[in-house]
Amino acid sequence: MPLIINRLAANKSLKKAKLHTISFSFANHFITVGQRFVQERLVFFFGTVIAKCLVKKKHRFAEKKRRRKRYFFVFMAIEKAISQKKVKNFTLNFGPQHPAAHGVLRLVLEMSGEVVQRADPHIGLLHRGTEKLIEYKTYLQALPYFDRLDYVSMMCQEHGYTLGVEKLLDLQIPLRAQYIRVVFAEITRILNHLLALTCHAMDVGALTPFLWAFEEREKLMEFYERVSGARMHAAYIRPGGVAQDLPIGLSEDIYRFAHQFASRIDEMEEMLTNNRIWKQRLVDVGVVTADQGMDWGFSGVMLRGSGVCWDLRKTQPYDVYDKIDFQIPVGKRGDCYDRYIIRVEEMRQSIRIIMQCLNEMPTGIIKTDDRKITAPSRSQLKQSMESLIHHFKLYTEGFTVPAGETYTAVEAPKGEFGVYLVSNGTNRPYRCKIRAPGFAHLQGLDFMAKNHMLADVVTIIGTQDIVFGEVDR
Repeated sequence: MPLIINRLAANKSLKKAKLHTISFSFANHFITVGQRFVQERLVFFFGTVIAKCLVKKKHRFAEKKRRRKRYFFVFMAIEKAISQKKVKNFTLNFGPQHPAAHGVLRLVLEMSGEVVQRADPHIGLLHRGTEKLIEYKTYLQALPYFDRLDYVSMMCQEHGYTLGVEKLLDLQIPLRAQYIRVVFAEITRILNHLLALTCHAMDVGALTPFLWAFEEREKLMEFYERVSGARMHAAYIRPGGVAQDLPIGLSEDIYRFAHQFASRIDEMEEMLTNNRIWKQRLVDVGVVTADQGMDWGFSGVMLRGSGVCWDLRKTQPYDVYDKIDFQIPVGKRGDCYDRYIIRVEEMRQSIRIIMQCLNEMPTGIIKTDDRKITAPSRSQLKQSMESLIHHFKLYTEGFTVPAGETYTAVEAPKGEFGVYLVSNGTNRPYRCKIRAPGFAHLQGLDFMAKNHMLADVVTIIGTQDIVFGEVDR
């Protein structure tokens, strides 16, 4: 029994050991199988993920290719549509209430972006019917209308009209009166160029020269006032001579001004001439060739800036210009910068002319002795009844001009200012046609501004030196 029990116990322990061995081997087997399973699942999972990524990438690449192809056809369709239907430019109204328009200018600009394709000036907003009004006035009463044409170059306008009337009357003007006329014509030229240059600079963005120039213009306005009683509308140059002689001390003051003014020009040139911004805004802007200038009827600085040496003071001299030594500045490129340089040099030449006139001016009478044409002095009115009658008849009925016609032109600061007078033998002009230089210059604005930027239009208007009193008349 004990033996059997022992055997049974031994068998039980053996069975337990076998069971343990079997369980361990099963466990190892299951672990191995699990590891393989996990590995296989991981490989399958990551393989699936990678495969999906590759498929997605392939699909994405194919989609991009399809999109590119689609976009290509869309762009081709747009390009075809643009080529078939031209995109229209837009229209921009410049003025008439614009500070850079230099008057009541309405400019209709056809723009392609910022580039000007066409410029259409609309004039007439300052039209006052001057030429028609002159037909209802006597020859002397018509004179003040010319002060109000180019109201920056007053005496030069009077000068042209007066020379025309004197040509019809066949009058001989005293030499002293001719010298006085030339002095004030050149003072007027300086007045005009100071305003033109510094307003042009202010339009571009330079304010300081404008303030300096008006200080000098004030001195010149005082000369106007001392000789005529008016700062602007002088009515000083009249048929037969000038209204009155120079007051005592005026010649010396003008001479003193001429001496110091050259240094003022140097100061303004120091601010502008070699200024980088100024040159960038003016060089190669608004170019006019010599042929274009002559074809469009340009004159003055607008023509001389293109290399054409044409100045009526030299080519067709009037009064005493043939006795005076001065130079005519001429440009090369025909752009805004050349015209600026010419105006500066013309002011220097005007000083030279003024000083020569003051040095060579003779003494004597300042108007013709014909009392049918010119009024007697105040002292004669108090002493002679005949002088009083002449005075009364002259300022009520005026003088009679022989029948005929004439065209007379002067070199005004803006160019050739011409007056075509037709007389029918009465005391009033039958016809008075005024040739304003600014009218021709404004017509050329279209080709001057073409293919320039919008900001350059302001520069071109400034260099043309437009005043609408003479353009619209």
